[in-house]
Amino acid sequence: MKEYKIFIYKEPIFTSVFLSNGKVDPLKMSRELNMMALEGWEVKTMEREHRRTMLFFSREAFIFVLEREKNK
Repeated sequence: MKEYKIFIYKEPIFTSVFLSNGKVDPLKMSRELNMMALEGWEVKTMEREHRRTMLFFSREAFIFVLEREKNK
């Protein structure tokens, strides 16, 4: 039997508002995904989107659907 988890990765609001850079840091995102992989999670699908923040700012976000075998 499988279990699923939704993981949303986005940069902190500080980066978007004060540095005018809502881009995702690939090294940070890789570290997060690698930590979940150690727990047995595998990425099944991923979607990229821009999320509006504080009316005028937007930041990049990635939505992951993760899957692993459920412990009995």
